Amino acid sequence: MQIGVIADTHSKMRPAALEALKGSELILHAGDVGRDEVLEALEQIAPLVAIRGNIDKTGRAATLPDVQDLEFLGHAFHMLHDVKTLQIDPQGRYRVVIAGHSHKPRNEWIGDVLYFNPGGAGPRRFTLPITVGRLQVSEGGVVGEIVELPV
Repeated sequence: MQIGVIADTHSKMRPAALEALKGSELILHAGDVGRDEVLEALEQIAPLVAIRGNIDKTGRAATLPDVQDLEFLGHAFHMLHDVKTLQIDPQGRYRVVIAGHSHKPRNEWIGDVLYFNPGGAGPRRFTLPITVGRLQVSEGGVVGEIVELPV
């Protein structure tokens, strides 16, 4: 199962991000969506699960949940906007923790948990790259990939 992961679009839906997410069976948006058009564009590609970020005060994004617990092929996922607000120890409980907020891509295993941040796909922040992520999920495990987009 291929899952596309995007975050921190801040109302900017880049065509390159949409292209990189094509082929996803599901898309996860880890917050700071911005305008409704972002959600609508992603929903044209695949089913979408999104959470609210700190900028999401209006439109559909304002009604999104703050966190999502999901399960794919026997692997538990926890999605929140800012990993610094994680108030539980995910070891033994979740296989993947997905977060956005920092705009810094992260694809790091700590113990048995993959900490995954697709980075920022909207306006560039400082000198950070513009990125999205992909998760390949099978019964045997989860593999993350960060995809840098042309600017």
